[in-house]
Amino acid sequence: MSIEAVRAYFEAFGMADRILEFDASSATVELAAAAVGCAPCRIAKTLSFAVEGDPILIVTAGDVKIDNPKYKAQFGTKATMLSPEDVEARVGHRVGGVCPFGIKAGVKVYLDASLKRFDSVFPAAGSANSAIEMTIEELEKYSGFAAWVDVCKPRI
Repeated sequence: MSIEAVRAYFEAFGMADRILEFDASSATVELAAAAVGCAPCRIAKTLSFAVEGDPILIVTAGDVKIDNPKYKAQFGTKATMLSPEDVEARVGHRVGGVCPFGIKAGVKVYLDASLKRFDSVFPAAGSANSAIEMTIEELEKYSGFAAWVDVCKPRI
């Protein structure tokens, strides 16, 4: 799975033409913000964790980081990120292009409250040089999210 899986996913909704591809890498928040021409906070980064052995994704604003006590209160366990190999094998995208679209079955997606302050955000689209602009309502609809969570704190 990769940008092709994301493209196929969005073709079903008539949105594949909204995927942006860049000549340069967009694999980090800073690179993605430069590529799309927005503030880093509007990059919707997707983080991969394991909860009770199952992979989950948490989509957050680009200017926050996981708050371990909040994470533990939400999920009942310590925040344990998946290794890059596990991300690709269990989620379906490589690190740098992870997004909540075109993922493997059974991966739960959570949206962090840090995103709610924006009208639109830019998640990756399955590769380290892609993104798609979406409203928060579209992110809710197309990510198939399980719940909104509040597990982040500002990056200092």
